[in-house]
Amino acid sequence: MHLTQRKTFAYALLTVAVATCRPARAPLEGSWRAVLESPGGELPFMLRFERGSAVIVNGAERVPVSGVSVDGSQVTIRFDWYDSAIRATLSGDGKAMTGQWTRTVPAGTARLPFRATRGEQPRFSPVPKTAASLADVTGIWKVEFVDSDGTSPARGEFHQERSRVTGTFLTPTGDHRYLEGSYEGGLLRLSTFDGAHAFLFQARATSDGKLAGDYWQRDSYHATWSATRTDDAGATLPDGWRDVSLTNAEGRFSFQFPDLEGRAVSLNDFRGKVVLVNIFGSWCPNCNDEAPLLAAWDRKYRGRGLEIVGLAYEFTGDAARDREMVRRFARRHGIGYTLLLAGVSDKKKASATLPDLTRVLAYPTSVFIGRDGKVRKIYSGFAGPGTGAHYDKLRTELETEIGTLLAEK
Repeated sequence: MHLTQRKTFAYALLTVAVATCRPARAPLEGSWRAVLESPGGELPFMLRFERGSAVIVNGAERVPVSGVSVDGSQVTIRFDWYDSAIRATLSGDGKAMTGQWTRTVPAGTARLPFRATRGEQPRFSPVPKTAASLADVTGIWKVEFVDSDGTSPARGEFHQERSRVTGTFLTPTGDHRYLEGSYEGGLLRLSTFDGAHAFLFQARATSDGKLAGDYWQRDSYHATWSATRTDDAGATLPDGWRDVSLTNAEGRFSFQFPDLEGRAVSLNDFRGKVVLVNIFGSWCPNCNDEAPLLAAWDRKYRGRGLEIVGLAYEFTGDAARDREMVRRFARRHGIGYTLLLAGVSDKKKASATLPDLTRVLAYPTSVFIGRDGKVRKIYSGFAGPGTGAHYDKLRTELETEIGTLLAEK
């Protein structure tokens, strides 16, 4: 082969080799504006890829995912502890993704279309800065939610800086965790997503300075809501220490359910111990907020005679699947205390399995039992870290009750 021909052939081989080695897609690292297309419109959240994994950003919250995998243009973002995942296709230029979010729910599988674009962007698309009856939404709000089951009270706490709003809603059963969004042009928009819980709130300022709008959850739930600005006393909620009581005057509370290996466990197995029975579900946002505290208290107080027993009420009723979800919950939170599979998440059905309680109103619910086997107190619901001072206060109250029972002779 002529020298010139050999050089041309070698250059062609080199060009092919370089083209073969060049990544087909840009890496995912960096910030993305992600959107779930909910029935109420765009439900946005911020997604940050870093060091081969990712976190979701909702206000001050950073939610880790359980794994990210990339196969060519196919991207999978997993939330294994919620039996949930985002599966998307990366565009050729690496600047966009489109796909679907799925999650196992009691009715089967929830699904919402997903899309994301690369780069730092506003959470919600800006709206025209028109005059409104409310200059901002900072403060405490007395809220009412209305759905097919009726009306329920809530307390809204929002903080606004320029157009950005953060905050949450507290309810008699828990809270809506870390919400982030905007208020501009008389329109309030808030959202959160953690792999399992997809919440979208929208409201308009009314002429009398109130808020009125809609709340969407996942792909099926819808409620309307209205709010009036008030002070601390004006947005008081029912007392979680009084919402649930016993159906007997003797202080009895009994249960018998299988552990994750199928062995039957009852309260009698903890004679002479202080027992905190925690009614929860691995799917429940407030239960996941509370679990790290319970795990820490188990390590701190077990040597002094505390036993924590978790009664899991899961989505499907398939024992093998539900046991696996509870195991994932335990691994996620470093739980070493006893976990039992008690039933399904439907509250009426759960209540039927615990006839010593007037009802199961909320997940979680904590039952405090003295060394004599009698119930001392019951707390229904949980205000998580997204509620700030409410979380700090409740955490102190719960731990104080543990200390009081351990001090009893």
